[in-house]
Amino acid sequence: MNKYIVEFIGTFFLVFTIGMCVIAPGAGDFAPLAIGAALMVMVYAGGHISGGHYNPAVTIAVWLRGKCPTADVPAYIGAQVVGAVIAGVAALYLKGNPELTPNDFKLGPALLAEFVGTFALCWVVLNTATAKATAGNSNYGLAIGFHGDRHGLRRWRRFGRRV
Repeated sequence: MNKYIVEFIGTFFLVFTIGMCVIAPGAGDFAPLAIGAALMVMVYAGGHISGGHYNPAVTIAVWLRGKCPTADVPAYIGAQVVGAVIAGVAALYLKGNPELTPNDFKLGPALLAEFVGTFALCWVVLNTATAKATAGNSNYGLAIGFHGDRHGLRRWRRFGRRV
């Protein structure tokens, strides 16, 4: 299977799960578990084909490490963006196209949460899926899916409400 299609599929199911969990009626307190599980199974399903990035920040981090060819980066990010947009539209449609109102937005905390959550995700990916010391370790999907980014998952829930 084409690695760009895998990135599209993995990103689609990750964002689709986020949308289905956070748009009312949502999954409530179980949303982080469902989202982490979706990421984990998509990493296991497609990691051996594309690397299972499913996030432009992860693609850039893996590229900086030298584990993703420069020529692949734009297509990976393009597949991820298209998969995310289609997933957002599908989740909204299945939820009955509800009217969404954004929560009170504070730029500083949002940027800090985004940085910390993205850093944690990239750190885990780089130190489990791309490090020489962990070669042959098949537990990386579990670590990536449940990387402890509870604050980042709250950030995704807020983002999902705005999509």
